[in-house]
Amino acid sequence: MEMNKADTAKSPAGAQELRGAEILVKALQAENVQYVWGYPGGAVLHIYDAFYKQDTIQHVLVRHEQAAVHAADGFARATGEVGVALVTSGPGLTNAVTGIATAYMDSIPMVIISGQVPTAAIGLDAFQECDTVGITRPIVKHNFLVKDAKDMAEVMKKAFHIARSGRPGPVVVDVPKDVSFNKVPYSGYPETVEMRSYNPVRKGHGGQIRKALQLLMAAKRPYIYTGGGVLLSNASAELRALVDMLNAPVTNTLMGLGAFPATDRRFLGMLGMHGTLEANNAMQNCDVLLAVGARFDDRVIGNPKHFASVDRKIIHVDIDPSSISKRVKVDVPIVGDVKDVLTELMAMIRDSGLKPDAQALAQWWETVEGWRSRACMKYDSNNSVVIKPQKVIETLWDMTKDADAYITSDVGQHQMWAAQYYKFNEPRRWINSGGLGTMGVGIPYAMGIKLAKPDSEVFCVTGEGSVQMCIQELSTCLQYNTPIKVVALNNGYLGMVRQWQEIDYSGRYSHSYMDALPNFVKLAEAYGHVGILVEKPEDVEPALREARRLKDRTVFLDIRTDPTENVFPMVQAGKGITEMIMGAEDL
Repeated sequence: MEMNKADTAKSPAGAQELRGAEILVKALQAENVQYVWGYPGGAVLHIYDAFYKQDTIQHVLVRHEQAAVHAADGFARATGEVGVALVTSGPGLTNAVTGIATAYMDSIPMVIISGQVPTAAIGLDAFQECDTVGITRPIVKHNFLVKDAKDMAEVMKKAFHIARSGRPGPVVVDVPKDVSFNKVPYSGYPETVEMRSYNPVRKGHGGQIRKALQLLMAAKRPYIYTGGGVLLSNASAELRALVDMLNAPVTNTLMGLGAFPATDRRFLGMLGMHGTLEANNAMQNCDVLLAVGARFDDRVIGNPKHFASVDRKIIHVDIDPSSISKRVKVDVPIVGDVKDVLTELMAMIRDSGLKPDAQALAQWWETVEGWRSRACMKYDSNNSVVIKPQKVIETLWDMTKDADAYITSDVGQHQMWAAQYYKFNEPRRWINSGGLGTMGVGIPYAMGIKLAKPDSEVFCVTGEGSVQMCIQELSTCLQYNTPIKVVALNNGYLGMVRQWQEIDYSGRYSHSYMDALPNFVKLAEAYGHVGILVEKPEDVEPALREARRLKDRTVFLDIRTDPTENVFPMVQAGKGITEMIMGAEDL
C-alpha cells in the first residue's frame, strides 16, 4: 500500500483492509504530523515499514531514544503543536522515560508511540518486554495499550485530544507487534472524539472572575505572577493587554519567560530561587496577587510558611483544578483556560468603568523602583582576565535581540544565567526543562526547533557537563541538516553542584570537578561540524559573530568561563523568597 500526498488519511468511500501500522500512520497524517523522532527495533518494524510507504511525514533517526522524546518535546514547546516520538519495546521505552517525565512536569503536549511484544507474549518475560503502561503511569497524562488493530484509529484520536486539551501533557500509546501487523477493516479516521470521563473546563466561572475584578480594582499593591500556562494557552497578547489596563508590576517564572516583554519597565524579572530582588520582594509585599498559569512551586515561593506569613489576597487562574490551593491557599480560585479567563476579565473591567487607584499605584511603583535601584544583577562585567558567563549571555542577547532567535538550555548554572541575562520579549523563544530539571535536553531541543523553524537562529546554551549527556545527537544534526549553534559555558565543574557545595558544604567539592573533559573542538569536527575554542574575554563577541555567519553549519563554541562564578541572587533551600543571598559578600 502506498500512502503518499494524494492518499491522505481522510475517510475513503468504503472500508478497506489495512494493517494496524498503516492505520497508525494514517492517524498521524490526519493529525497533520510533520515530523516523528524515533529509533527502530524489532517490536516497531511493521510501523517503520508503513512509514517507508508514505512521504508526508519525515521520520528523524536519533541516536538515543531519550533524545527522540526531547526533540519532539522541543518542537512542541516552540510551535504549540503535539510532538510525536516513536520507540521500540523494552529498553527503547525505558530510555524514553526521562524524556516523557520531562514533558509531563512542564505540561507539554506529546504522543509517544512505543512498540510492545506480541499480545500473547505479554507478561511472559519475552525478549525486550517491559510493563510500559505500569512504568509510565506516574509520568503521563494518560496511556493506552492497543489490544486490537480495529481500535487503533480511535485510540490515536483520543491520544492527540488528551495531549493537547485542558492542561497539556504526554500520552503514551503502546502497540504490540501483532496489533501493528494484523489487518482489519478501516473506514477512516474519526472526525470527533467523545470521552465521558474527560471534559476539561475552558470557560472560567463568571462570579469568580467578578470577585477577581473587585479585588484588583481595590488593590493598593497589585502584582501579576505568571507561569508557563500563559505560553501553553497562547495568551501572551491577553496578558500584555491586561497589564496595560492595570499598570501593575509583572513577573514570570522560569517557564513563563517571554510571556511578557523582558524589556518593558513593568517587568521585574524572573522571581524565585534565582530571581531578582524586586520580583521576590514584590511577591512578598503585594496586597493582591494575580497568579496566572503558575503553580507556586518550591523554586518560586521558597518556604511556604514564610510566604504565608504576610496577609495578601490571592487570585489563582489555572486550567487544572488540582493545581489550585495545592501548595498555597488562595482566596479566589478560577478554573479555566488562561486565554479565555483573561479575555473575560478584561471585558468586565471595560464594562465596569473602574480604574486602579492611581495614587496608591504610584506609591507602590516608588517602592518597587527602590528595590530595583539596588541592581541585584550586577557583576564584574568589565573583567578582562577571565570570561564571565553572564557577559557571554548578555553579548548573545545584544547580538540577537532583533533577530528571529530561539534559545534552548540544559540544566545548571548556565540555565540560570540564560534566564537572568537574556531578555526574552516574545513567547516560546526560551526552551528549557523547568519542572524535572533534565540535563541533556539542550541539543535535542535545538534540533527539534530547527526542523520546525528552519529560517530561525537556534542557540543551545549549555555546560560541559550537561552537553555530554546527549552529545551523540550532533550526528543527527549532521544527517538532517539542522545547523544549530552550541554555546558551551565550560567552567570545568558541575557548576550548580559546586556552588551548593561551596555554600552549604563548606567547600567540600565531592565529585563535582570534571577533570577528563574531551577536546570539544575536535569532537565537533569529528561529527562533521565546526568547533571554536574561546579562552579570552575579547574573543567572545568575534566567536559568536563567526558562529552566526556560518548559517548552514552546526557550530560548537567551547567558551572557557570563570570556574569560581556563582549564580546570584540565590535563595537557599528552606528559606523564604526575601531571604536572599545577593553575592559572595553575604556568605
